[in-house]
Amino acid sequence: MKKVLLEMEDQKNSYEQKAKESLQKVLEEKMNAEQQLQSTQRSLALAEQKCEEWRSQYEALKEDWRTLGTQHRELESQLHVLQSKLQGADSRDLQMNQALRFLENEHQELQAKIEFLQGDRDLCSLDTQDLQDQLKRSEAEKLTLVTRVQQLQSLLQNQSLQLQEQEKLLTKKDKDCRVAESPSLTI
Repeated sequence: MKKVLLEMEDQKNSYEQKAKESLQKVLEEKMNAEQQLQSTQRSLALAEQKCEEWRSQYEALKEDWRTLGTQHRELESQLHVLQSKLQGADSRDLQMNQALRFLENEHQELQAKIEFLQGDRDLCSLDTQDLQDQLKRSEAEKLTLVTRVQQLQSLLQNQSLQLQEQEKLLTKKDKDCRVAESPSLTI
């Protein structure tokens, strides 16, 4: 009986030891699980914060995209207006060149008339004087018109240069818009 009691006592001690070890193991697992839970909660909070930052960046980029689209459309509109102005300036330049050629022809014709009349000067001095007065007026008009044509040509050249510079600027802005639009498309 004593022997059985001793065996039972040993078994009881063995069970208690196993129970303590099991309990210790469960407590360690619980602590590990709590640490993992805290770590996971911190990771979740960081992930939510990152998500909010990305969402904010996405909204800002979306707004930038809209703004760039509006600017791009405005620049295209300005480019069309400038191209139209350039065509008008080219047309005016052509008209001025035609007017200048007409005046030069008229001048040559008048010069030929003067030479013819100078040969007949002794016979028609009064007519020659009238024609010389007319020639002087024509030359003064020609000089005025030539000066005006030169001024207009200079103005047209300046406008053409300005339009070319504006077209270059618009082309550059357009490229910048396209470059700015390209990264936002990948987002």
